[in-house]
Amino acid sequence: MPISISEAPKHIGQEVEIRGWCFNVRSSGSIAFLQLRDGSGRIQGVVVKNDVTVGDWDAAKALTIESSVIVTGMVREDKRSPSGVELTVKTVEPVAIAAEFPIGKKEHGTDFLMDQRHLWLRSSRQEAILRVRDEIEFSFREFMRLRGFILADSPVFTPNACEGTSDLFEVKYFDDKAYLTQSGQLYQEATSSALGKTYCFGPTFRSEKSKTRRHLTEFWMLEAEASFMDFQDNMQLQEDLVVHTVKRVLENRAADLKILERDTKPLETVAQGGFPRLSYSDAVAKLQTLGSDIKYGDDLGADDETILTQQYDKPIFVHHYPVEVKAFYMKPDPADPKHVLNDDMLAPEGYGEVIGGSQRIDDLKLLEERIAQHKLPKEAFEWYLDLRRYGSVPHSGFGIGLERTVAWICKLPHVRETIPFPRMLSRLNP
Repeated sequence: MPISISEAPKHIGQEVEIRGWCFNVRSSGSIAFLQLRDGSGRIQGVVVKNDVTVGDWDAAKALTIESSVIVTGMVREDKRSPSGVELTVKTVEPVAIAAEFPIGKKEHGTDFLMDQRHLWLRSSRQEAILRVRDEIEFSFREFMRLRGFILADSPVFTPNACEGTSDLFEVKYFDDKAYLTQSGQLYQEATSSALGKTYCFGPTFRSEKSKTRRHLTEFWMLEAEASFMDFQDNMQLQEDLVVHTVKRVLENRAADLKILERDTKPLETVAQGGFPRLSYSDAVAKLQTLGSDIKYGDDLGADDETILTQQYDKPIFVHHYPVEVKAFYMKPDPADPKHVLNDDMLAPEGYGEVIGGSQRIDDLKLLEERIAQHKLPKEAFEWYLDLRRYGSVPHSGFGIGLERTVAWICKLPHVRETIPFPRMLSRLNP
């Protein structure tokens, strides 16, 4: 019965079968060392020539880097090993002998590694990142289920550019045209009117020609919407989601964070909750004292977010942006109509925005006025206006970017490593 490498420490003193790949092979006279991986972990297999058959020895000697193989052997304790065990190999069965692997031990440039992304994923670092990504995705879904949200996925094809922006991909849709979605939010407002609290989690697309370390043209986003949820409860929900997620990663992916050499103390601080909240006006004033040339009415740029977040050891909320710089559907604060009931959550350590949220306009007349002010085609939003005609209620929601969250939690220099096959301005392959 085969086992995964991650299970090996539970089988000390037992003979097991492992199926995987050789990420490295070397020999020293009558001993061969097979560095094995299977996606769950890594282990060293030791083949002693005098302890195996001639066929098994020859098979071990024939293995190359990234050859696939099935081995059996005895699991033994080895405190020098990162996993605490190694394998004394008894039999070796090559599945496929690999050709010379193109990624060597020497330093390779980023472009080369991205061209070899389908193979680069096999490195210990990339494996660790993808396991952390998996943990974050699971944590997102787990949290939403615990809070009573129903998964109600929004469509990827949309009939119009909902926010009057040109940053969408236009595609042929039979005899018509459509756009790849920028956000599933408007549809979540409809499903939350049916189910109370809903969310979607899937790919979204932006065609902006950006080359920053924070941008992808295709990325994954969880978007949540809840009826009868106000601005303050919305911010608290976002904080609770992030705290839950960071705790899960610390509990379940400690070994992967160690591979990534991630200092976990900042994450442990985040897991305590209590995220600071700053109004937009206060944030601008603070940035000006820190040397930024930002002016009131400007949106926060990436540099501004970096400067601001470096002043805190936890994520921060910047709320109450001016009406003019935010989307048409965001509700003005009744006590301060020049500002909207919105928030951006900025991650610490210079990572910037990971969440954007707001309370939505629930008044039909005001929403019609805002659509007109933004010069949006009203006919395209009639279905959206129906949500205000038939039982409108106060409601709020947010979107959290998966890749930016992974980049921050793993402390990666660029978002391109956070997704198996990144799509960027100059990259569509592999």
